[in-house]
Amino acid sequence: MSAFNLTPSGPSTFILNGIPGLEAAHIWVSIPFSMFYIISLLGNVMILFLVSKEQTLHKPMFLLLCMLALTDIGGSTCVMPKALCIFWFSFKDITVDGCLTQMFFFNTIAAMYSAVLVIMAFDRYVAICDPLRYATILTNARIAKLGLVGLIRAVLLILPFPLLLRRLPFCANRVIPHTYCEHMAVVKMSCGDTTVSRTYGLVTTLVIITLDLTLIGLSYGLIIRAVLRISSKKAHRKALNTCTAHICVMLVTYSPYLFSALTHRFGQGIAAHVHILLANLYLLVPPMFNPIIYGVKTKELRDKVGKYICRM
Repeated sequence: MSAFNLTPSGPSTFILNGIPGLEAAHIWVSIPFSMFYIISLLGNVMILFLVSKEQTLHKPMFLLLCMLALTDIGGSTCVMPKALCIFWFSFKDITVDGCLTQMFFFNTIAAMYSAVLVIMAFDRYVAICDPLRYATILTNARIAKLGLVGLIRAVLLILPFPLLLRRLPFCANRVIPHTYCEHMAVVKMSCGDTTVSRTYGLVTTLVIITLDLTLIGLSYGLIIRAVLRISSKKAHRKALNTCTAHICVMLVTYSPYLFSALTHRFGQGIAAHVHILLANLYLLVPPMFNPIIYGVKTKELRDKVGKYICRM
């Protein structure tokens, strides 16, 4: 496969080396990665198709699912095509500008993804704690505005990442031991003072995660308080069942994200290939499972999928 690597590495390029220590197994690693990627694309495109086609699904909750699907598609597509080119054809070169662009879009989508989860938690709070006013509080237009606010926040917070790195000199050794331009991996390529970039990256990650998890926790704290006031056990189950899918998605998303972000800064004892594999699985597993989780837990989606399957 190395015979395909015909592009010379100039001073304006980085080399993405794939998964360190597993170069000989890249072809085998690419099999589950490509399968997960295809499944995630099919599942999320199916959600977008169903919601766009079915008038009965033009509701705030399903608009949020479309936002989640778009971030799932965008996040994995920022990384996987290039990663698969590395695995299959040893196309490892990437320009500095291309690397910084990939980093910007990947991190912006990740921050937007977290914002969507916060909006979804607020949606569940209103649905359970103030159901009579749900239709007036959460309209499609308001959900779209909240999504726009989340996108603007993501862009403003992540834009300094590439801008700060663009000002730094890079060392002669430009081999990045990764499948994509992860922020800290690129920072380590610089020969200059990276204190500002390192500090800003860590603070931004902690601010986004802490703020968003606090808002989500507050929403669920109010939901639990409201549910405990209900005397009927059946109503308890029904109320909590509406939150199950969202809780599953949060666990699948935040756990590997936090692990990946923190181990790249503090996990010197963790083998490089373990970290890189987990970082890539973080990009693939949530997008693959989100459509399955919501498809199983949401009756309206199950019914629509069944309808289209019967038509085939």
